[in-house]
Amino acid sequence: MLESEIEKRLHAGIKKLGAKELRPLCLKFVSPGFTGVPDRIILLPGGRLVFVELKQPGKTERPRQRLVQGLLRKLGFRVFSAVDSYEKVDEVVDLCRNWLAVYADYQKIGVLLELLDVEEET
Repeated sequence: MLESEIEKRLHAGIKKLGAKELRPLCLKFVSPGFTGVPDRIILLPGGRLVFVELKQPGKTERPRQRLVQGLLRKLGFRVFSAVDSYEKVDEVVDLCRNWLAVYADYQKIGVLLELLDVEEET
């Protein structure tokens, strides 16, 4: 299996999630001045980001990629390493699907609070 096949599966899985106005984006991530960044960045509603490093089955990250992934994790981002199978792609898609469900519930609560005219404490 090629890395490109895994990448297509990830992109297609993310593209199927959410309604049009809340559909996540699965973008190719390229940073010309900073090497070792993950292959894909997934933008989710509510300002959430997920980074995904795709690999051909059996391949591992280069040292620079592991370093960058560690930096991203220290900054609080979710990073999936060595996504090299359809099963691992499904884990990423499931995490995004679950976040969309949580975000939708959060939005509903906000609407209910507005309907009830409940003010948030500051």
